Amino acid sequence: MPPSNPETGRKSRKGASEEVIERTATERTDALGARSLRLAEYYHGKIETVPRVPVRSLADFSLWYTPGIAEVSRAIATDPDRSFDLTGRGNTIAIVTDGSRVLGLGNIGPRAALPVMEGKALLFKYLGGVDAIPLPISVESDTAFIETVERIAPAFGGINLEDIASPKCFRILEELQKRLPIPVWHDDQLGTAAATIAGFLNAVELTGRNVRSMRTVLLGAGAANIATARLLLALGHDPHRLTLVDHKGILDAERRDVDELMVRNRWKYRLALQTDGGDRRGGLVEAVEGADALLAASTPTPDTVKPEHIRAMASGPIVFALANPDPEIWPDIAKAAGAAVVATGRSDFPNQVNNSLIFPAVFRGILDARARSIPDGVVLAAAKELARHAHDAGLTVDHILPTMEETEFSPHVAAAVAEEAVRLGIAGRPRTRAEFYRIALEVMQRPPRLARELARSGVTLPMPDEKSPRRKKR
Repeated sequence: MPPSNPETGRKSRKGASEEVIERTATERTDALGARSLRLAEYYHGKIETVPRVPVRSLADFSLWYTPGIAEVSRAIATDPDRSFDLTGRGNTIAIVTDGSRVLGLGNIGPRAALPVMEGKALLFKYLGGVDAIPLPISVESDTAFIETVERIAPAFGGINLEDIASPKCFRILEELQKRLPIPVWHDDQLGTAAATIAGFLNAVELTGRNVRSMRTVLLGAGAANIATARLLLALGHDPHRLTLVDHKGILDAERRDVDELMVRNRWKYRLALQTDGGDRRGGLVEAVEGADALLAASTPTPDTVKPEHIRAMASGPIVFALANPDPEIWPDIAKAAGAAVVATGRSDFPNQVNNSLIFPAVFRGILDARARSIPDGVVLAAAKELARHAHDAGLTVDHILPTMEETEFSPHVAAAVAEEAVRLGIAGRPRTRAEFYRIALEVMQRPPRLARELARSGVTLPMPDEKSPRRKKR
């Protein structure tokens, strides 16, 4: 018997073409995972520390270390802000996680989170020229997390929080933003939301819609979609045409658990009152009826959103299925059901909505401006600038955002971020937009050039083919 559809109570039957699409996509995911595991064994990690200064002989260590280094320490003791200029602090951030919600894998712990944090550090460096240190930490409470980050903060120019379960991720972010004099960012909230907004703005343009008058459904009310809802409202989206759906159904002001949310998750509670379910009640079926857009950041299962959900939406709807590693619906199935623009979080499909398009450039701009925080105005500036640069290679239904290979957009986003920080009065080093662009371009061009030189010289081992033997364990 086919499985029962929990949303409609009816039996759900898949066509042969849908089964072929799902099987092919699943096989591709499995193959990528197996290849990634073999490469992890081969390379023993994705990043390493290399000297930034020349070492001509051991005599140079009298400058880089003792006794010469004492003078540098004395200068910083006199003026602590000089640590940003006399050390690598001004270009170094920490990537901090407790491993409580890693990708779509759930609470796998800090050790299992380390490969993801290493990958993040690689992206920070390669795409943004930012030195990032992966720091999975073992803590028993939100308070311990906050205090740990507070203690390590003097070594860094910024903090990137990563893969922390909701709702504690909101509490941790807000408290660290209050306590620390350096910018704190939670990428699963702000990075994903900014990339989503950028793609959404272009999808809205392509389908001839208007943000202020359209009806939008957010499936999933965790870190990403809570932040996305906040940014949509800041853009002028009508709150009564915005519907959030979580595992219990539509989030509205009269839901049974709303009083509990007031205590347990005040961020969802505020949105329940503000949107009142978009004046709708029920579940996903009721939410998507006639909707213009569905932005899903929920369960990484391709049957979460069904073709009948999309067929119930307005003509030519926008569908973002952003769960990783598997989207809530496969793109080809969504298009066959009538979606005009489809995006996922994966690089092997068109329209990857990925925070890697945002966070390297945001931190580049924030560090260059020496900003003290990253408010929503800065996040929206990044999203709008990213959206603009999708037009550079031509805006189409299969190209609503630049790809990671179209790196020309990145210094422009960094400059827009830095300029907005100056406008908001939070920049410690104000400059013009043109100056910020020049600085960002220079710094961002270095890592790809360095990677090419390391590969050319054989310092970085070439990528082995599928049949290459494994390296011996260290």
